Amino acid sequence: MGRRGYAHLRSNNANAPMPNIDNLKKQAKRYVRWHRARYHPVAAQIRSLLPGREHLSDQDILEAAFKLSDGQALVARKHGLESWAALTEWVKTMPATTSSHSNRSVVLSAEPQLFVTDLEVALRFYVDLLKFQVAFSCGQPAFYAQVFRDNGRLNLRQIEGPVFNDALRTKEQDILSATLTLDDAKPIFLEFRQAGVPFHQALRTEPWGARTFIIEDPDGNLIAFAGKDG
Repeated sequence: MGRRGYAHLRSNNANAPMPNIDNLKKQAKRYVRWHRARYHPVAAQIRSLLPGREHLSDQDILEAAFKLSDGQALVARKHGLESWAALTEWVKTMPATTSSHSNRSVVLSAEPQLFVTDLEVALRFYVDLLKFQVAFSCGQPAFYAQVFRDNGRLNLRQIEGPVFNDALRTKEQDILSATLTLDDAKPIFLEFRQAGVPFHQALRTEPWGARTFIIEDPDGNLIAFAGKDG
């Protein structure tokens, strides 16, 4: 992985706090506030996750009514469940030891943001080659989008000019834009190799045991894929 390398740390998922009802309610209320404030990224999430909104524009979604129950449905969908009732039932089944975290915020996921110079080209790379799916896009023409594969999500933001200047890339050849963790890195590495994905680093076993490889997107963003010990 170059000079930077990975930190030799392992998380203990068994001790990680899980979502609780209070935090989930706060999330739902936040979506309602964003909708009321005409925040366009929330319109894109509503369109991609809530049934019946697939063909509506951002303006149509932001002008339509959006109740607390809609915000709760959006939270449930983001957790992979069909309804708020299903989500609350799932939370109730969690071990009682997680309840001690009810007064603290819980990090539910991370969504790295990558800068690109041509969003259309970037989407073709992530969707056609890497087999991600588009969760939503914003703007006409689009300037911002989110892509996902399984539970990994990347936000793509179009900017003017090169993402990296030559001096930085020469000095920091292995600087990463994002890392996606896997259960097993080899199958997806073989898939990418067959598809002709450009690699910055081929699959290898690191000194601390993890198996990693790095791909490079059209703008020079380096994305690391890290799997379990070989």
